[in-house]
Amino acid sequence: MALINPHINFNGNAEEAFNFYKSVFGGEFLKIMRFKDIASAEFPVAEHEANKIMHIALSIGPNVLMANDVPESLGRTNENENRSKIAISAESKEEADKLFNGLSEGGQVEMPITDSPWGSYFGMFRDKYGIEWMVDYDPNYKGQI
Repeated sequence: MALINPHINFNGNAEEAFNFYKSVFGGEFLKIMRFKDIASAEFPVAEHEANKIMHIALSIGPNVLMANDVPESLGRTNENENRSKIAISAESKEEADKLFNGLSEGGQVEMPITDSPWGSYFGMFRDKYGIEWMVDYDPNYKGQI
């Protein structure tokens, strides 16, 4: 079965955000490429953007969280966008609490993590980088939706 791996656009702070995510999730960076790594005559890179992240990938179990910094020439990413969230399915309440508390640090909690009316342990927040997350633990989930 195919995996779905989220990709996030940042306004110049992808590396900082991903170091923070790595501190919460663990895992390893599978790849870090900077714009200077792909600079050429056909693809000139401004000096002030040379060290920004062109691609970063963090392994989280069998999943990969990916991101990049959007070059200024393409405009800014809307940091208040609310059309999508990254959903995390934890394997225990303890893991759900660890991920919720770690990732929401410095952010804005939209719904504190607690037992939900639909039977799972659930919470939502926007992290300090403006990324929206949902953390869920469902004791009835057996690897199938």
